[in-house]
Amino acid sequence: MSSDVTNIDDLLASFDELWAPRIVARVNDWAVKIAKVRGEHVWHAHADTDEVFVVLSGELEIARRDPGGEPGGEALVRLGPRDVHVVPRGVQHRPRSAGGAVVMLVEPASTLSTGDFAGAIPDHITATSGLAG
Repeated sequence: MSSDVTNIDDLLASFDELWAPRIVARVNDWAVKIAKVRGEHVWHAHADTDEVFVVLSGELEIARRDPGGEPGGEALVRLGPRDVHVVPRGVQHRPRSAGGAVVMLVEPASTLSTGDFAGAIPDHITATSGLAG
């Protein structure tokens, strides 16, 4: 029987990097990740999986370009503490937070944080499937 326990507050205190998700736990082939975020991420999609965002603190906006929507049309989802939102597979999205937030992500462990983005990754973003907690 495993007695492994990870305290989220302790893990958050162990790093300062933004947009660099840390793995809190693994469940089967899925990972529970936390990230500190501020500013804008890149537009990207995950073709094969949904992505669950849980805001633990702060505020997060997720701009979405839904397939089948108006060309060039975007929807904006605003999340506050304890709000949950699922971005369906294949939907282009760009998370951002003006004042900063702490976000929990639930997704397959191999999911790359920058999804299908093919450009140069900005310096403030770490392209990863999750860093060790």
